[in-house]
Amino acid sequence: MGSKYTKRYSDEYKRDAIELVRSSGRTVTEVARELGISSESLRGWVKKARTTQETEPGAVRAGQGVDDRDEELKRLRKLTAEQAKTIEILKKSGRTSDPGHGRSRSRFRPLPAAGA
Repeated sequence: MGSKYTKRYSDEYKRDAIELVRSSGRTVTEVARELGISSESLRGWVKKARTTQETEPGAVRAGQGVDDRDEELKRLRKLTAEQAKTIEILKKSGRTSDPGHGRSRSRFRPLPAAGA
C-alpha cells in the first residue's frame, strides 16, 4: 500500500507512456520529464511491461507492444463469433427470413435517381 501522497495513474495512461518511450527513441528520463512524472515510476512501468510481454504466449519480441491490428483482430473475431451465435438462435426461432420484421417497408423508399 502506497503513501497518501502517491499519485495513481490509469492503466491506459501507463500504456501510452510506455509506448511513447518505445516509439520516440528518447530516454525514459526525457519522456518522464515531458509528462511530468517520476522517471523511476516510468522506468518501472517499462520494465514491468517488458517482462510481462516476454512471458505472454505469442507475444511480440521486437520491443513493441501488441500491435493495434492484433487487438482489433481479436475484437472482430469475438464480435463475429457473437454474431454467429445470434444468427443461430434466430434461425432456430425462424426470425431470420425477414430482417425488417415488424417494420413498415414504406419508410424505406429508395431515393430518386440523380437528374430525374
